[in-house]
Amino acid sequence: MTTPSQGKNPTALIVRGGWDGHEPVQTTDSFVPFLTDNGYQVRVEDSTKIYADADYLATVDLIVQVVTMSTIERDELKGLRAAVAAGTGLAGWHGGIADSYRNEADYLQLIGGQFAHHQAKGRPAELKGEAGDNFVRYSVNIVPEQADHPIVAGISDFELETEQYWVLSDDYNDVLATTTIPSRDFDNWHRPITCPAIWTRQWGKGKVFVCTPGHQLSVVQDPSVRTIIERGLLWVTR
Repeated sequence: MTTPSQGKNPTALIVRGGWDGHEPVQTTDSFVPFLTDNGYQVRVEDSTKIYADADYLATVDLIVQVVTMSTIERDELKGLRAAVAAGTGLAGWHGGIADSYRNEADYLQLIGGQFAHHQAKGRPAELKGEAGDNFVRYSVNIVPEQADHPIVAGISDFELETEQYWVLSDDYNDVLATTTIPSRDFDNWHRPITCPAIWTRQWGKGKVFVCTPGHQLSVVQDPSVRTIIERGLLWVTR
């Protein structure tokens, strides 16, 4: 896959912040060399205030957002939605895009999915109250009908040991991969739940890419996850 540049170097804006547990600085920094090697001019911001700058966003070809459990001002959200509708690509992973602004319906509509739950790996009495309580071994399954999509082409189903996201979503998403959350004898749900794990979404003239794996640097460095995210960044770029 080549950088989707049309006679000029594409511009990428990285917006990061929110909960530090998702390592927004470390994970986004790890992709900067990839972007620059592919000819992108990269700008990094630690605040969503930049979204309110409509004149600047009009020059941006790709927004990489990793902002978890945060808030966004109305003019910032309006600017983000307008930029994507006009053709700016929007991409991110894990809670940095799928659990960013829980109280903003307009953001949830733009992204197409919202984190709802990640199951613990054992019974409540067995848990230690640590982040690792929510790290489970699970599979990411490529949707057979999407196996030739440029983002996942040549990638087989793979396993991870990290948080498995249960997301609420709609059928406007183009789902590239799913994950199935089992129903155990102590869970409150009574059958397995299959959720989108990787998807794209067309919004106006722009594209959205979401990869739910990506809890921390070690996850985005998994070879399959890394390849999928890198391809996703290129694919959504204006």
